[in-house]
Amino acid sequence: MILVVKSGGEQALPEWRASFAEVAPDLDVRWWDDATVDPAAVDYALVWDPEPGRLAALPRLRAIFGSGAGVDAILRDQHLPKHLPLVRCVPPEATQRMGEFVCWAVLSLSKDARRMAIAQAKCAWDAFDPPFAAAAKTVGIMGLGAMGQRAVAMLRGLGIPVIGWSRSRKTIEGVECFAGPRGLPAFLARSEVLVCLLPATPETVGLIAAPLLGQLPPGAGLVQVGRGAHQVLPDIVAALDAGQLSGAMLDVFETEPLPSDNPAWTHPRITVTPHAASLPSRHERARYIADCIARFERGEALPNLYLPERGY
Repeated sequence: MILVVKSGGEQALPEWRASFAEVAPDLDVRWWDDATVDPAAVDYALVWDPEPGRLAALPRLRAIFGSGAGVDAILRDQHLPKHLPLVRCVPPEATQRMGEFVCWAVLSLSKDARRMAIAQAKCAWDAFDPPFAAAAKTVGIMGLGAMGQRAVAMLRGLGIPVIGWSRSRKTIEGVECFAGPRGLPAFLARSEVLVCLLPATPETVGLIAAPLLGQLPPGAGLVQVGRGAHQVLPDIVAALDAGQLSGAMLDVFETEPLPSDNPAWTHPRITVTPHAASLPSRHERARYIADCIARFERGEALPNLYLPERGY
């Protein structure tokens, strides 16, 4: 079986090969642009942002694996073979990493880590009192899938009060959960730190914008680890400048890599991270994908399938 890979650049291929060799030694792992590979011999593809039409040019392709939890860049291909299963890469390690990142982001906002980073860059001793104790603020998690629920558990383990919101109602022991459009205003009104973990759907595009931000308590914090399409960055900047937001941790952007002239890079209340919140190691992803391929070969159901009717 041949698996072609387009993730991390060609320089990442040796690591991909070594990782797959440990968990699926019979799998022939080749680079996406390897001219020696017969397109008609390719069984599987592991991709992040394939060029439009390339997947459709693989006549024997049996399944497509995204190299991350989001498959937005794959779905932009208007020629995508929609009859093939498209699997989102969500190994168990990804939920743990997301929980860790969310905790770090919430704690960073509570200590004003951005202010300290700016002071260090200037070699300035800027002594100040942290703006709030993390346990004194209610964190609102938007999106209560596997990653959202792991973040909820880890925040609560730190003694931080948490509420949740999702499109359909969820039940999490010890956590007040809101659901649907009717539940959103009450949820936002109590979210002193808002964490966005929503998938990319038509309903969530442009959601993190002035109308939503205006419903948060004044001085709220924002942790955006969902999808870049969720946010209207000028509205976030305006909310920060007006004091409606006190700080923002932004890990995802509509254009990635984030252009060097984007104002988010230098804003004193924004911490930019490079879409790194939950990305597992290549070894972890290889193990997950190898397991998926083995399941597929046995005729078993695949986990984390992209479902068009659901939008993720």
